[in-house]
Amino acid sequence: MDIIIGSIPPIGSGPPASKNTGQTIEADLLHVRPPRKGIAGPSGVERRGKKVQDPLQGRILTLLIPNADLLPKDIDQGRYKVILRFIRR
Repeated sequence: MDIIIGSIPPIGSGPPASKNTGQTIEADLLHVRPPRKGIAGPSGVERRGKKVQDPLQGRILTLLIPNADLLPKDIDQGRYKVILRFIRR
């Protein structure tokens, strides 16, 4: 599985911008589960800041990135698009 953080430049657009390296990061898929049906936690209290529902056809993937040094330093605050490519082992 390849995980690309950021966006891929269109073909023929020249070199990528300096802020987007298009780096490929390998990850392990640990768990797949269906989306949440509700937005309340076990205690019945809202568990998220925004009232947003998971898509019905969505799946929640838990990934392990073996080398976190490859991730952007501001991954917690930054707005990144993650693109997945699945490769059978």
